[in-house]
Amino acid sequence: MNIALIAHDSKKELMVQFCIAYSGVLARHNLCATGVTGKMISDATGLPVVRFLSGSQGGSQQIAARISCNEIDVVLYFRDPLDVSEPSTSDISTIIRLCDMHNIPVATNIATGEVLIHGLERGDLDWRNIINPK
Repeated sequence: MNIALIAHDSKKELMVQFCIAYSGVLARHNLCATGVTGKMISDATGLPVVRFLSGSQGGSQQIAARISCNEIDVVLYFRDPLDVSEPSTSDISTIIRLCDMHNIPVATNIATGEVLIHGLERGDLDWRNIINPK
């Protein structure tokens, strides 16, 4: 599966620790991330991460475009609920809306992220076969 990783500045270290803890699961999937988050994850875990621009330079929009083209299967967007800046609020709203439109699971905090990761580990998240059986 293709997993997108995004984290607000105050949640980047949490995302890195999450990826370290679940590197065994994440290693079996294709990872992409916004620039700084991707670099931090790759440096800490050694996992290959396709890096887009930083979030403030359009990386979140690049991921949103891939969601729209059905190129992303899961989004982990660790956000700071106290960050109410316009670009941040707009980015998360767009990504959540697109995930809802395309039936993409999205986690905005570590608790939901762990539920999704455990589902990936068990193979429970192959929902596309449920929605569109072969």
